[in-house]
Amino acid sequence: MQIDGMQFHNVGELRPPGDDGGQLVQRVPESVRTDLNEGAQSRMRHPAGVELRFVPEGPVELTLSMEPGGSADSGTVRVFWGPIQGYDEFEIGTEPRTFEVEMPEKLTRLKESVTADLAFDPRVCRVCLPGEHRGGYTLYHGASGERRPPTEDELPDRTYLAYGTSITEGEAPLGEHLTYVSQTARRLDADLVNLGSCGTAYCDEAIADHVAERDDWDVATLSVSVNMVGTFDPEVFRERAENLIDTVASAHPDKPVACITIFRCSRDVVEGHDEAETVERFREELREVVAESPHDNVHLLEGPELLPSIDGLTTDLVHPGDGAMTTMAEGLAAELRPLLAD
Repeated sequence: MQIDGMQFHNVGELRPPGDDGGQLVQRVPESVRTDLNEGAQSRMRHPAGVELRFVPEGPVELTLSMEPGGSADSGTVRVFWGPIQGYDEFEIGTEPRTFEVEMPEKLTRLKESVTADLAFDPRVCRVCLPGEHRGGYTLYHGASGERRPPTEDELPDRTYLAYGTSITEGEAPLGEHLTYVSQTARRLDADLVNLGSCGTAYCDEAIADHVAERDDWDVATLSVSVNMVGTFDPEVFRERAENLIDTVASAHPDKPVACITIFRCSRDVVEGHDEAETVERFREELREVVAESPHDNVHLLEGPELLPSIDGLTTDLVHPGDGAMTTMAEGLAAELRPLLAD
């Protein structure tokens, strides 16, 4: 969406939070959010993968704040110039903070031969908000300075959409750019739509309909879902997963939809874990759903193959850290490239 001379990427709607000013950033429209399960309603207001994008004509000032009561009351905003990581980092908290960004002089003199094949034009300022547990609900209070939204030619010409759990939303890595979905998108020269939902990826009908109705993606992954283990019976999981896959794939028969079984986690590697068999049962249910799907664009990817060991996991043995996220991205990008080529 484009507002105020900028592109609000991975944003479905800006909502007035009340009388304290600013507009709350959320990843799906309110009509979708309120039909999700209660936990997912909260998660879709965490700005995982959200970027404020513009091409500046000089210094630009932005004012942001963070609503108290989310995962955190403060977070770090990072600035990229196209694919180039900037040194600018800004802490935002519950009081509105205004900060200035300006294109580094050296980037204004880049050779055209160097930038011609980049997915992002380095002139595009990408203000990356802190998602998942690196921040809370973020409020936009306005901007000043000459700027314009990026054009299509300045952005990637393909988009990767990802739905899944906190692993997809990006809980453990140190920055948004280090999540496996962000790293996968970079390897595919693609933009990213992150619809990860920490602890609440329940394959709701509302999220299935929302993804199906969108026409802004070229390939999708559905990582479903360790969140449902212990909350839903395998039969209910199968029913919900089947509806999600069928709804999305039937609406976009020419776009690959890759379904990912539960990633390797503590249930697989801790001796005597009481849910080990259940996790494998959930994986088998998803394998059968994909095998029986009537849609040629539906594909199966094995989570344990994308994350083949505990190397790089965090100490909860569930969430991948920086190293494991890179391992996953390398494997996932290799799987998705031929699907996109086809």
